Amino acid sequence: MATRQLALDSRPLTPVPAVPEKPTRPPTVPAPPAPVPPAPAAVESLFRPARTPNWVGPGDRWARAWGVPAAWPQPAAPRAVGAEPTGPALPPTPEELATIRAVLAAVRPVADRAMAHFHALVFLRHPELRAMFPAAMDEQRELLFRAFEQCVRHADDPAALRGYLAPMGRGHRRYGVLPGHYASAEECLVQALARFGGAVWDERAEAACRRLLALVSRLLVEGLDEARSAPAWWQAEVVAHRQSAEDTAVLTLRPDQAYPFRAGQWAAVETPWWPRVWRPYSFGSAPRPDGLLTLHVKAVPAGWVSNALVHRARPGDVLRLGAAEGGMTVDHAAGENLLCLGGGTGIGPVVALVEEVAAHGAAGRRVEVFYGARRAAGLYRLAELRQLAERNPWLTVRPVLSEEDGGAGGALSGQLPEVVARYAPWHGYTACLSGPAAMVRAGAAALRRCGMPAGSVRYDQPV
Repeated sequence: MATRQLALDSRPLTPVPAVPEKPTRPPTVPAPPAPVPPAPAAVESLFRPARTPNWVGPGDRWARAWGVPAAWPQPAAPRAVGAEPTGPALPPTPEELATIRAVLAAVRPVADRAMAHFHALVFLRHPELRAMFPAAMDEQRELLFRAFEQCVRHADDPAALRGYLAPMGRGHRRYGVLPGHYASAEECLVQALARFGGAVWDERAEAACRRLLALVSRLLVEGLDEARSAPAWWQAEVVAHRQSAEDTAVLTLRPDQAYPFRAGQWAAVETPWWPRVWRPYSFGSAPRPDGLLTLHVKAVPAGWVSNALVHRARPGDVLRLGAAEGGMTVDHAAGENLLCLGGGTGIGPVVALVEEVAAHGAAGRRVEVFYGARRAAGLYRLAELRQLAERNPWLTVRPVLSEEDGGAGGALSGQLPEVVARYAPWHGYTACLSGPAAMVRAGAAALRRCGMPAGSVRYDQPV
């Protein structure tokens, strides 16, 4: 048997390094870097941050109600957003507008899928923007497509388009929207339209849609800039909560700082129970010397915010308010007669208008109020209005019941628009309508049939 020879490694051995001596001094720790001063806020409030009884700040009970930490961190700047729109944006030509309408018609049958694709693109490319939206996105998809339809409808009327988009841009401030976000959304919307535009989508369609969306972005930025002199939102503590009728509550709020508004206006409201879900509510009283605000809210089926305000909110809870909006206000210098139609909780802004007229002086004007409800129990502010009428001879109040006979209460019977039409003509009057959307539409149509000019019929449709 052969014997194997072991080969010896002839390479020199690597010397083992000596063990270093044990240190006698602690290692030197470098000094921490100098703190970087926080960047100035993008928007500086016009109100002084004095510690008044209504003051709100880090660590107070209002901040704790919203889960805000005691030391508020500086918000991180959004990353990877588009550039702020610059330069003039021209409206589309008639040929381009016809192309855009063809794209709209092609996308309409699959609008929900198209808008879902748009939001998916936005959140995939800019995940930091997801926090601006509510958890449930079905309503957002519907609102987005409806807004796109309105933009196409008013694309050939720059004044009407600006009137539609400027309030929307102002409202976007309460979500934390920045000008650069619109360019990012514009690019994602173009790609969503391209995916679902079908055979009508080509280079001409893309160019036409980009021209319209550039104009939309510019007008939204203008609205956003208009609101920079005021806070993005106010915090308001519920100081009183009263059930006034079936599924109806009157909330008295104390804002954290001065809140400017006019009788007849409305504000978007957010509750801590449904973050990033805002709903518009009109103010139920004129501005008060103590600064308190009043909201009249009726809980509607599947109404997240309304049910929370009516059945869950209690004194001490904190809400958020957007800036006051709406043009259903009184021009006290004009002195025109007023015809006010208020249905259900829509009587709130009507009472506010009456209170403001009383505070400024009627100056020879007449105010006619028609207060409608289904049943007598729904006329929860009738006694208050009648007291105002007793003190002010220029005010006439007529209650109307649609499902009950007025009887001894003196209420008229019938649908509110039909009853108002019986007292026509209304020459020399300006009408203010507030209440359920169906009642407002029917009331406006009835007044136009009675000969009232369209410009004299006023109501708000919050964006």
